[in-house]
Amino acid sequence: MRVVHIIKVVGIAGAERHLITLLAGLREHGIDARMIVLVEQDKPMPDYVQALSERGIPAQTVVIRHHADVTLLGRLRQELVTLKPDIVHTHLIHADLYGTLAARWAGVPTVISSRHNDDAFRYRKPVMIFNRLLWRMTDTGLAISDSIARFSIKVERAKPEQIQRVHYGMDISQPPLDRATAKQRLTAELNLPDQSILVGMVCRLIEQKGVRYGLEAFAAVARDFPLAHLLIVGDGLQRAELEAQAKASGMTTQIHFLGWRKDAQALMAALDMLLAPSLWEGFGLVLLEAMAGQTAIIASNVSAIPEVVSDRETGLLVPPRDVEGLKAALAELLKDGALRQRMGLMGRDRLENTFNAARMVKQTIALYHTVTDGI
Repeated sequence: MRVVHIIKVVGIAGAERHLITLLAGLREHGIDARMIVLVEQDKPMPDYVQALSERGIPAQTVVIRHHADVTLLGRLRQELVTLKPDIVHTHLIHADLYGTLAARWAGVPTVISSRHNDDAFRYRKPVMIFNRLLWRMTDTGLAISDSIARFSIKVERAKPEQIQRVHYGMDISQPPLDRATAKQRLTAELNLPDQSILVGMVCRLIEQKGVRYGLEAFAAVARDFPLAHLLIVGDGLQRAELEAQAKASGMTTQIHFLGWRKDAQALMAALDMLLAPSLWEGFGLVLLEAMAGQTAIIASNVSAIPEVVSDRETGLLVPPRDVEGLKAALAELLKDGALRQRMGLMGRDRLENTFNAARMVKQTIALYHTVTDGI
C-alpha cells in the first residue's frame, strides 16, 4: 500500500514532528509512506526534508507561491499521477485544499484528512463553508483528539461515522534522560544556582499559547520563591511584547528568554515543571514531551488538554486566562518537590500506556485497511 502525505511546512512544530514519527512507523510496518512538503519560495525547509530523509522517509518539496495558487493544483496532480498512491493523506488547511482537489483530479482512490487543531480562524463563516465542502470530497477523517473530532462534527459538519480519533503518540523506546545531569548542564549554561527550580514554557510565542498569562502568574509568585526561574523557550510574533512584560514585572533576573532550542529532549528533562497555559490546543505534543521527561505539568483545562493531562495525577489543570489559578498551581508545585516528582513519574507511565507511537501507528494502519479494503 502506498500512502502519500501532504503538508505545508513553514516551521517545525507539533504536526510536523508528529509526521516524522508516524511515517517512520508506517514504513517499518510495510506501508510505503511518502511525503510531499508544500514550501514557500523563501522557506524551502531543508532541515525538515533532511529530518525526514534521516528516518528513511522519501520526501519531495513542491513550492506554493501564495495562499491562492491555482498553478499548484496542476503541479501537485502531476506528482500524484507519477507516484500512483492508494491513499492521499492531507494535513492542515493548505494541504487539505490543494491535496484533496489534486488527488481527486489525479484519480487517487482514497483521500484522508488529519485534523490537528481547532484554530480560531476555523470558526469564520467563509472558512467553515470551505471546510464543509472539503469534507464532502474526503473519504474519512482522522482527528488527533476527541475534542477535534467534536469540533469537526459540530462546526465543519463532518459526519460522525466519517471520523476516527487517533491520538498522537511518542517513541518510548529510549528511557528518560537523567534529570540531575540535564539540569546541572542547563543551570551551568544559564549561570543559575544548582538548587534552582526550573519552570518552562516551550512553545511558539503567539496568542494561542497564552504565554502572557503564564508570565504574569509566575512573576507574581516568584518573589516568594527566589530559586524559581521561568525559561521561555521559543520565538514568535509576541516575543518583544513578552520581553517588555517581563521587564515591567521587575523579575527579569528570574525570567529568561532562550529562543528556539534544538536540544528539546535534554531541555525538557532539565525542567522541574512545564507551564502550558494555552487558550486552545488541538493536542499539544509538548505535553507528551514533558511526560516523556517525567516532568510535572500545569496546563489549561481547554480543548484536548484534559485528554492528555490527568488533573491532580500527572499535572494540574487551570481554566484558560485564569492568572489566579495559575498562581495557585505554581505555588503548590514550587513548594512540593515530592508532588512534582510523583506527577512526573505518573506522567511517564500514562505516556507509555496511552500515548505511545506503536499504538498510533497500529490504529492508523487499521484505518487505512478499513477505507481501502486491505489493498
